[in-house]
Formats: sequence, structure tokens, C-alpha cells
Amino acid sequence: MVDYALFLGCNIPNRLPHLELAARKVLPKLDVNLVDIKEFGCCPEPIGIQELSQDAWMAMAAINLCLAEEKGLDIVALCNGCFETLRTVNTELQHNDGHKTKVNAALSKIGKEYKGTQKVKHVLEVLYNDVGLEKIKASVQKELKGIRVAVHYGCHVIRPSAILKIDDPFQPKSLDELVNALGAESIPYLRKMLCCGTGIEGIDKENQLWMVHDKVAQVERMNADCMTMLCPLCYIQYEMGQLQLKKEPYSAQFKIPVMYYPELLGLAIGMQPDELGFKLHRVKVDPVLQKIQ
Repeated sequence: MVDYALFLGCNIPNRLPHLELAARKVLPKLDVNLVDIKEFGCCPEPIGIQELSQDAWMAMAAINLCLAEEKGLDIVALCNGCFETLRTVNTELQHNDGHKTKVNAALSKIGKEYKGTQKVKHVLEVLYNDVGLEKIKASVQKELKGIRVAVHYGCHVIRPSAILKIDDPFQPKSLDELVNALGAESIPYLRKMLCCGTGIEGIDKENQLWMVHDKVAQVERMNADCMTMLCPLCYIQYEMGQLQLKKEPYSAQFKIPVMYYPELLGLAIGMQPDELGFKLHRVKVDPVLQKIQ
């Protein structure tokens, strides 16, 4: 059993508790022990705050890194944005003495010092690299045969690739292989690498929804049973977006279930649907569950 400091971020505990539930139920069954650090705060998100003050962004992230260092634990993040912020700041402070000095001057006011002793990992790389495909395959009790899955990576788990170093930023394969390891089929589709549009939601909601529309339309065209991803903000856009697209001027009637990968993993390793909080999904997953039974 390997211990990790669990970094939930803000959106999962506040808006998507079923994603947290799935991670907490499934990961320990694969010998990943999740340790809570109650003092963790916002990562903070990698776009807005950094534009206002990069120093504040790095200092806030460094507080979280210090908390993990004090416990001697590497961090596992369940959110792409949290992962990008924490990994980027950790890398920057490890290699830029000027930034490290400035950040530690700020941290000294609250009695903390960043040392750079711990790693930051995304749950994707913990599953793919640390647990590994073979162990996941060996844990499968109910193969998800016949389930066609459209994989969505999201931007902040693979870019900037020089820092994050998780997968090929143009043709990633790790999540596809994790899906296939469950006996399901990761399907090819157009617009696979299209952003969910979260970054422009606050300034251009109409075009952000067209981005969702373009992607989900391709997923539907390929007769996918569901979409899967490992980012809560992408999850929100593709689930809530389908409901919003029912209105004018879009008038779309999409019903593609959106599933966090640990939910699929939980089903494959023998967990019951009621254990995984599927009743909290806004786009019903019943067609997928019926196909698995």
C-alpha cells in the first residue's frame, strides 16, 4: 500500500461528491492509500489568479506543497487544473532559486518553508504508471465488454508537456489504455483533443457551449455509450452542457452519460452501482449500467 496526500481541489467536494466517492472507494482496492490533509486550500486554479499575480499564485500553491512536505507525502490530484498548478509551481520552485527565495519570504510570515522534497502526481499517472495496466487488468471481475467509451483528456493534464510530462500532448494514449484494460473499447472520434471551453465560459458562454456541442456531436456520431475523463471541470461542461444545449439556439437532444474514470473502474472491479453514487449524475447512466449487467 502506497500513501498519497489526497488533493481534492474545490469543485469535487463542493459540486461533484460522487467523483470523490468513486476515488475513495476504488483507489485503496488497488493499494493506493489516500491520506487527508485538512489544511489543504485552493490550488489555486491555473489561469485567472496567475494572470492577476503570479507571485500570489505560486505562494498559495506552495502552502499546499509545504503541507505535503510536512507529512512526507507525495500529492495525488483528482483535478487537471489542480494538478497543473501544483506540478508547475513545484517544478518552478525546484529550478528557479529567485522564485523560491521570494516564495519562502512570503511563507515565513506563516511559519512555513518550501523545500521541494515531494512530488505532485495526477490520478491518471498514479493509475497508469504506479498501479499499472497489468494490475488493473488482474483486478477486473466484470469486464465492460461492449461498452464504447469516448475518452476526453482535457488540456491541463497534458500541457505544458515540458513540465507535466504525463503523455504525448497531441496523441495521448494512457487513458485510452486504462479504458481498454477494463474490457471496454476506447473509440476514435473527431475533435477528441478539443478543449471543453471552461476557460472562456465567463466571457463567451454561447461559443463555449458550441464547443461542447461540437465534441458531443462527434461522440454521438460514433455511437459511444459514454464519455470518460479525469477532470471535474471538463466533467461539468460535458454533463451540464448537454442539459443547457437543449435550449435555443442549440436545440440539441444529447443523452451521452459522462463518467469519471474511477466510476468505470469501480464497476469493473466488482462494485455495485449504488456504491458509486450514480444517482447524482445529471445525465442518467442507466443505459451503460444495463449494458454491463
